Amino acid sequence: MSLKLDTEIIRQIALFENITRAHVKDCFVLRDRLTFIVQSGEMGKALGKNKANIFKIEKLLKRRIKIFEYNPNILQFVRNLFLPLRIQEIKEEENIITITGPDSKTKGLMIGANAKNLRAYEEITKRYFSQVNEIKVI
Repeated sequence: MSLKLDTEIIRQIALFENITRAHVKDCFVLRDRLTFIVQSGEMGKALGKNKANIFKIEKLLKRRIKIFEYNPNILQFVRNLFLPLRIQEIKEEENIITITGPDSKTKGLMIGANAKNLRAYEEITKRYFSQVNEIKVI
């Protein structure tokens, strides 16, 4: 995951904000996708009607994008990371976030091959909530 904002990322943020009118809190490359984290409450603007903004931006940048909505509540933030997957229960105890998935297929998608999805979402969460040690899916 890229941490620094180089001129290319800054240009991509500007393009995203001009098209969507949503404010970007962060932007980085995550597993070959350009990932935008938008301010709380701005996901609708970011997506556009029938996800039109996503398609437009992907076409202009010639690359797949992913959008997450920031939330100051850690559990809601993590819930947003896993959308559109359904989370049955989520809790935080001793800096470990535990997610209960509704079925084994959903759990598998949350975790990903070699736990890549889970580790990536854990890393994103730690950027904003340094107290988090781990995310577990049970």
